[in-house]
Amino acid sequence: MAFENISEKIQAIFKNLRGKGKLTEKDVQLAMREVRLALLEADVSYKVVKDFIAKVTERAIGSEVLESLTPGQQVIKIVHEELTQLMGGTQSKINISSKPPTIVMMVGLQGSGKTTSSAKLARLLKKQGRSSLLVACDIYRPAAIKQLQVLGEQLAIPVFSLGEKQNPVDIAKGAIAHAEKNGQDLVILDTAGRLHIDEELMAELAQIKQHCHPHEILLVVDAMTGQDAVNVAEKFNQLLGLDGVVLTKLDGDTRGGAALSVKAVTGKPIKFTGVGEKLDALEPFYPERMASRILGMGDVLTLIEKAQATVDLQKAQELERKLRQNEFTFDDYLEQLQQVQKMGPLNQLLEMIPGINKVKGLQGLEVNEKDIKHVEAIIRSMTKAERRKPEIINGSRRKRIATGSGTSIQDVNRTIKQFEQMQKMMKQFTQLQQGGKLSKKRMAKLPFFK
Repeated sequence: MAFENISEKIQAIFKNLRGKGKLTEKDVQLAMREVRLALLEADVSYKVVKDFIAKVTERAIGSEVLESLTPGQQVIKIVHEELTQLMGGTQSKINISSKPPTIVMMVGLQGSGKTTSSAKLARLLKKQGRSSLLVACDIYRPAAIKQLQVLGEQLAIPVFSLGEKQNPVDIAKGAIAHAEKNGQDLVILDTAGRLHIDEELMAELAQIKQHCHPHEILLVVDAMTGQDAVNVAEKFNQLLGLDGVVLTKLDGDTRGGAALSVKAVTGKPIKFTGVGEKLDALEPFYPERMASRILGMGDVLTLIEKAQATVDLQKAQELERKLRQNEFTFDDYLEQLQQVQKMGPLNQLLEMIPGINKVKGLQGLEVNEKDIKHVEAIIRSMTKAERRKPEIINGSRRKRIATGSGTSIQDVNRTIKQFEQMQKMMKQFTQLQQGGKLSKKRMAKLPFFK
């Protein structure tokens, strides 16, 4: 998960500060030294780390903090504010032209996820009520045009192509004329990349920029390349003049250095992040929310937005009634699993729950997506009566369910037991909102943890 290592280290440092009733200047300096090492290990630019630590230290050793009743919390508040500023301060949106179509030029090295990000962006904008035209300007990479066409077909978004023999500038100009004629809001140019920055690549991109006058030039970079991603961003910005960055693979085993460095080094904001392979896995980047996640404060706003986008309000109210009246069935259980899956990978959802990282030992639990599939198969192999009244599921019924779902009797027994535990958990989950705690033991009993 993104920032996992840096997040754990910084939270451990601040845990020590919280435990002190009074802070000295030396306490702050020792803590900042540890934070500095954590950031450098996360591949954050040395200059960025140096400036960041200097700002935090200057604010943290002021009398307002050291003489405060809760100095440890004051220091954390300062770090949160400075982390937020480091990553851009506020969310940066796409510059939409007052006269459509808005032209968005996607640039980057080969393998950064440019084509997929173009399709993901078109889908995201479609959800906001805007019509996009995807444009296949990469005539060099084998099957690049076909890839964009397949993605466009999956999303029901039109793709403009003139084949591999046309000049990319002519393709882009033709696409813009097509969009104007058909009243499309945005033109997203999927340009060619290379394995490295070279004169030929930059000359072609400069020509597209010169002839098409894009309103937005977005650089797609792979977060897993760490500091190299920042170096690429700096070079592209010098040669083209970027408007923003799309940081892909932020859900992978990345140290987070690119996300924390790119704005400070290039002056250009991260506008979107890729958080998975699925076509809905592109999110607007919110610096304040990301800072909260790094510091273990969760990200309730994003969690609410995901829930609002996937949860049916009437069904949620009906579920609440069933829970109150003890009518929670296997059908409801299956529906909740499906709703959670729609919201995204469970690992990412857990990161957004404030305080969940503080549950002792919870960090050792791994989300097992395959188990959810097994549970679905088992429930679907039950009769309607069995789903409503699990208590009627005797030995012969369990054997039939196991055969029908391609699982074992032990799997069926485990699922029934987990369902009963989920009934209890659904009622107890409100404790989290009221400041209660969920124990590792209870969490580990859920079907999607191992």
